[in-house]
Amino acid sequence: MTAPASSPAAAAPATGDKPPAIRLPAVHLILSDPGCQPLIEQYGRVQTTDAARALLAELRAMLLAARRDDGAGAPASTATAGFEASVARSSAAAGAPPEIAGLLVMLAERLQQANRSHLRAVFNLTGTVLHTNLGRALLPDSAVQAVAEALRWPMNLEWDIDTGTRGDRDNLVEELLLELTGAEAATIVNNNAAAVLLMLNTLALGREVIVSRGELVEIGGAFRIPDVMTRAGAVLREVGSTNRTHLKDYAEAAGPQTALMMKVHCSNYEITGFTKSVELPELAPLARQHNIATAVDLGSGTLVDLEQYGLPHETTVRETIAAGADLVTFSGDKLLGGPQCGIIVGRADLIAQIKKNPLKRALRVGKLTLAALEPVLALYRAPDLLPERLTTLKLLTRPASAMRAQAQAILAPLQAALGAAYAVSAEPMTSQIGSGALPVDQLPSFGLAIRPTGKASNALGKLEQRLRALPLPVIGRVAHDALWLDLRCLNDAQQEKFVAQLQQLQQTMQAPLPAQGRA
Repeated sequence: MTAPASSPAAAAPATGDKPPAIRLPAVHLILSDPGCQPLIEQYGRVQTTDAARALLAELRAMLLAARRDDGAGAPASTATAGFEASVARSSAAAGAPPEIAGLLVMLAERLQQANRSHLRAVFNLTGTVLHTNLGRALLPDSAVQAVAEALRWPMNLEWDIDTGTRGDRDNLVEELLLELTGAEAATIVNNNAAAVLLMLNTLALGREVIVSRGELVEIGGAFRIPDVMTRAGAVLREVGSTNRTHLKDYAEAAGPQTALMMKVHCSNYEITGFTKSVELPELAPLARQHNIATAVDLGSGTLVDLEQYGLPHETTVRETIAAGADLVTFSGDKLLGGPQCGIIVGRADLIAQIKKNPLKRALRVGKLTLAALEPVLALYRAPDLLPERLTTLKLLTRPASAMRAQAQAILAPLQAALGAAYAVSAEPMTSQIGSGALPVDQLPSFGLAIRPTGKASNALGKLEQRLRALPLPVIGRVAHDALWLDLRCLNDAQQEKFVAQLQQLQQTMQAPLPAQGRA
């Protein structure tokens, strides 16, 4: 029996070699189909309904355009042909009419894409351990567990359990910070830039801060020390020259309007050659003679001597305090290996002033940051166990031999996935710490280099895009006519996931490149 024309299952008869026209069903027929119920349960009826309407409207417009093009003798668009083919293939496989089964597959894909998180896990194969764009330090398990607990329970964030009265959230980590740095007091804000801003606004509002010209750094995102000073209400007093600054330069600049003498860690560059800078042990006594506080923006900031782990020396916070600094600011998510935050340690009277600044409330951290920071700081009480327990240090001290063995294990499946268009080789390479730590020092590493075998246009760029389009995006770096996948930051569990999705990479190598951006 032939279905009436009004039936959703009706289709136009075939004419010549043309495929039968696809009829699009009403929204309520899609929603009432048993195959749609799992989507409604997962995404809700409202969102599923809206997505179904949008999908049908898009299909209807494209199918009508294809019919007009066909009537004019023009070929259907690639996108329209893709829609029709997807509906036909999915329907045939499901053994159901094209009006429902194929559309449900497309609807599921649309809902999945719409609900995919913007913040996604990726493989960091760039060779930069503390990569600013990829979230910097990875937290150790103890910190991850502490954050999970803080998400599930109310916490004594500003409540003194012993006295039953309101407390100070800084007290949750201050004792540990004083033990590890030798400072008198400490306070925590959102990041190191916020720490510098708060410090300057509190102690130098409308007054001068003396800084060497060679230390007026610009960090990532075009944030510059002079700009931060301006926003803080401080007056920058530059001394010396780009490459040479002497103690007398500071002495001649000191006056009644001077609030601070400040040193800034040159975290992302190094000046070499004919240079001269004034070190803190020289500057601090001069500042005390003029009754001026000395502040140090240490940038990355480390709490232990990295040389004991075979890494280049980086000045520690304790060394900076011992050298005479009245205040030191540093980051929590760089060499320290903790969550994003800015830490200020130093003289108790100066910290007390800083904590009274109204901006402190605007820049303070929440319970999740403090929940993560405390167990990270606690790890430093056992420095001999730190390379095993602190994720950042574990990655920085990873032996090249382990990465070489990993590269040999991955090489064959990666080559099989890429095919003859690319050649994969296991090669030594160099990693860097990143995020403003030891900018000129590199770490011996090992990984995979991928080079195109032909002369296809932008072959490396296209491969990089395909790797980024995987369920777990792979982020490498293109340099010297190769795509480099540094394995320093790939642990054993991540290696299994990396290899597991190579089959999907192989399936997509001949397919059109995915559209850029989020669907």
